[in-house]
Amino acid sequence: MTEAAFPEETPYLRENDAAMNKMMSDMVIKPTGDVDRDFVAMMTPHHQGAIEMAQSVLRSSRNEQIRRLAQEVIVTQQQEIAAMRLAIGDPLPPSIPSPTQVSVSSTSPSTMPSILTSLFQKTGEPQ
Repeated sequence: MTEAAFPEETPYLRENDAAMNKMMSDMVIKPTGDVDRDFVAMMTPHHQGAIEMAQSVLRSSRNEQIRRLAQEVIVTQQQEIAAMRLAIGDPLPPSIPSPTQVSVSSTSPSTMPSILTSLFQKTGEPQ
């Protein structure tokens, strides 16, 4: 763990280090022979790591700009994970409510990011 210059920063640094270590470990995959699936298998933990780091900074930060950016990271990374899973035909996991999450099932197509809109047009309704 990175040594905290200020003791109040220690919980954040521990959480961030744990998220980074988990992400790096989870990104190591056994190749399947399907480049698309392998890409998603590696990128999903990468995006999840960003979500966990953003959640950690939300618990510790007092800077409103950083907090808003962290909330955006959480939402966009969740959306990208969903888009990647849909692109390879995998079902989406159940939604987990959070104050920064946009529910794909309750979002109208006009407010969805263009990547999800284009995927839903190709594949039908969210799975």
